[in-house]
Amino acid sequence: MKPTDIKDPEYFHKVVDCQYACPAHTPVPEYIRLIAEGKYTEAYMINWDSNVFPGVLGRTCDRPCEPACRRGRLEQEPVAICRLKRVAADNKGEVKSLMPQGPFAPNGKKVALIGAGPASLTVARDLAPLGYELHLYDEQKKGGGFMRSQIPAFRLPETVLDEEIDYILDLGIHTHFNYYVESLKGVLEKDYDAVFVGTGAPRGRDLPDLPGRQEGAANIHIGINWLGSVAFEHTDKIGKRVIVLGGGNTAMDCCRTARRLGGEDVKVIVRSPFATMKASPWEKEDAQHEDIPIVDNHVPKSFVIEYEEDEPQRRGDAETQKAETRPVGSVPSGNENPQSAIRNPQSKGRLVGMTFEKVEAKYDENGKRSLVPTGEPDVFYPADDVLIAVGQENSFPWIERDCGVEFDKWEMPIVDKTTFQSTNPKVFFGGDAAFGPENVITAVAHGHQAAVSIDLLCNGKNLLTNRLHPMVNLVSQKMGIHEWAYDSEVENDQRYVVPQNPKSLTLSDRKQEVEIGFDPLAGYAEAQRCLNCDVETVFTAPKCIECDACVDICPTSCITFTANADESELRQNLKVPALNPTQDIYVADGLKTGRIMAKDEDVCLHCGLCAERCPTAAWDMQKFFYNVTKAGEVKYGNFVQIESQNRER
Repeated sequence: MKPTDIKDPEYFHKVVDCQYACPAHTPVPEYIRLIAEGKYTEAYMINWDSNVFPGVLGRTCDRPCEPACRRGRLEQEPVAICRLKRVAADNKGEVKSLMPQGPFAPNGKKVALIGAGPASLTVARDLAPLGYELHLYDEQKKGGGFMRSQIPAFRLPETVLDEEIDYILDLGIHTHFNYYVESLKGVLEKDYDAVFVGTGAPRGRDLPDLPGRQEGAANIHIGINWLGSVAFEHTDKIGKRVIVLGGGNTAMDCCRTARRLGGEDVKVIVRSPFATMKASPWEKEDAQHEDIPIVDNHVPKSFVIEYEEDEPQRRGDAETQKAETRPVGSVPSGNENPQSAIRNPQSKGRLVGMTFEKVEAKYDENGKRSLVPTGEPDVFYPADDVLIAVGQENSFPWIERDCGVEFDKWEMPIVDKTTFQSTNPKVFFGGDAAFGPENVITAVAHGHQAAVSIDLLCNGKNLLTNRLHPMVNLVSQKMGIHEWAYDSEVENDQRYVVPQNPKSLTLSDRKQEVEIGFDPLAGYAEAQRCLNCDVETVFTAPKCIECDACVDICPTSCITFTANADESELRQNLKVPALNPTQDIYVADGLKTGRIMAKDEDVCLHCGLCAERCPTAAWDMQKFFYNVTKAGEVKYGNFVQIESQNRER
């Protein structure tokens, strides 16, 4: 196996699993250490540099970093990375002075940003300090996009969202709210040097062909539209019995919001098995904590509508009218016309529930899943209202198909995954508008890269060949014979539980935040669970005397001195076989005996015991810092990006 090239920045980046998994590549261990030191403002600014919305994401992030956390390989629960971000946001000091300070010298370039969601706001934040004249368009009265319309206030208080959006708007952004862009051609005909589209995925999927859908339309709602109506206070109540269709995070937000608007019997019904639902585990837990059952393996068959057909009076005024009730969508009996069970135009009907077919998941040899009927009788669930949250789709009716932006067979714009440029060189896409529904942190990552591309375009540079590499450094943490610049002790504490307000309080007020968040003491304790995965074990073979002291002291037996071999064989020859091929083996040659040092990165705790025990300092603990380059030169506190005007790119 070839020796590891530790000069390749992506090697150690991959080893810092949490940062690597984050779409914006936030330096997670760096800000967690600062939280442990009580330096909340500095921790906030590191987050603001990378993910732009620390307070928002500290409450609502999908947390791709946490499943990757190395702590989760030792215990069941990873470090509460997301909620530690909130600790920094809740306890920060004054930060405005650490952000770019306008007014900025204009560079003569104008950019239109369509949609005021996280992707567009990120582009605005990165480009404004470079002197761009930025015009932000959105049909709503405030910025935020789906962060405002689809994330309920009990998860994300409006004050937190407004604060972090204002940090960006205060950079001198020209806002055009309550403004619906009707034509991309119209925008392109203006004197903009570039256009960024960050309109999200605004159309919720429907079930138009399900029997009873049209008849029950008054009480059947598209989930994302309904959440928006609640957020903007157009809707303030719902029926007592509510069915939510879907198994994603939007479905979880719908069911929990319904509980706060009068739903007493609220249930989520999903096609897939519970374990494979798209919703995050903590989203499902929060719903169940609020007494919302999740019924899995049920495929919707029909909306059941009850009709009341008035019969003629047969016995004068003394005889009350009789009514016949009949469920719509169910199989009629006898020789009854099937269509009569679907709709009678002369009748008045109301939604009374839904019928479902019970299924089970079957997997073929390729792992492809099929939902197979169990053969059990159909199940009826009563409902006064149904919320459909079965997915979201992109919709671009305002983009003319002859304006140079090409679309694929799914009616998605063709967008370069590196530059975010469309087939019209002046038009860029990001967030859900680029590749379909994702999440806030992914939209932020798109915005950073699109801003780099727009800056390059406006400066006449090639968007691919002139992109800057990330800022990387590797610095020894050695301070003395047995002293280190970081706390290397591995805490055995279990993950701390985030405190919540009482259910009686939160279910009575849709704007009452559920989670209280860690206080500084609990935040410190949780921060101590971090394994400092960015402090790397760096091995210098010529210094090694092959005494095996590091092998003896390693608590996970991840270090082996052995003869070299190809990777598959070497993985089996380690002191403890390295069976996770997604994690690298650190290989160093140059030993006097001709052997190699091999370390399994999958189980290394970065505890530093090897470096402390080594008598010749062949092992060193070096902090690896990786910061994704933003557009141009922007100073965020002590973090400085590379100046685009003064560096040949």
